[in-house]
Amino acid sequence: MVKLNKIYTKTGDKGTTGLASGDRVAKHNIRIASYGTVDETNAALGLAIIALEPSDEKYDDLKAMILRIQNDLFDLGADLATPEIPGAPEPEYPPLRITAEQVTRLENEIDQLNEELEPLRSFVLPGGTALAAYLHLARTVSRRAERLMVELSETENEIVSTEALQYINRLSDLLFVMSRYVNDKGKTDILWTPGQNRS
Repeated sequence: MVKLNKIYTKTGDKGTTGLASGDRVAKHNIRIASYGTVDETNAALGLAIIALEPSDEKYDDLKAMILRIQNDLFDLGADLATPEIPGAPEPEYPPLRITAEQVTRLENEIDQLNEELEPLRSFVLPGGTALAAYLHLARTVSRRAERLMVELSETENEIVSTEALQYINRLSDLLFVMSRYVNDKGKTDILWTPGQNRS
């Protein structure tokens, strides 16, 4: 169980932060940027939760999905904060890692929601409802997290698991489908009209 008694420690005052391994790295390190952006994704999902009408029972399943994702994103942050070091001795406690089951759950939820959507005829502009806009915001932040995680995975001596990369990739797809779902299942999507405003 995590226990936080003191919020400020002053240990980061010189621009470094600690990984779960105990190693200290620069706060602009690509690994820190990766899990920091995962945290941003989670915060955007918090806005989406607030935008859900509390009395609107039709979105109970959607709210449960988002809450599961928020918990998963802490798992993903813990995964990224604990570098995998080839040849290192096994730690006393196995590190928390994203699993194939978590990826599969996202895939199943994408399929479940997508079955009910209007066919897509164009790219969708972010908006329609406040909830859809917040889901689009979370989607774009998760795409940024994915780009950083891919960059991290391609950095020498850095490892990002296949499951972690799959999870963040599927997440942005699910958030896109969710955004359409809350726009009356795609009926009130705002569609892109290419070149509409050119002179």
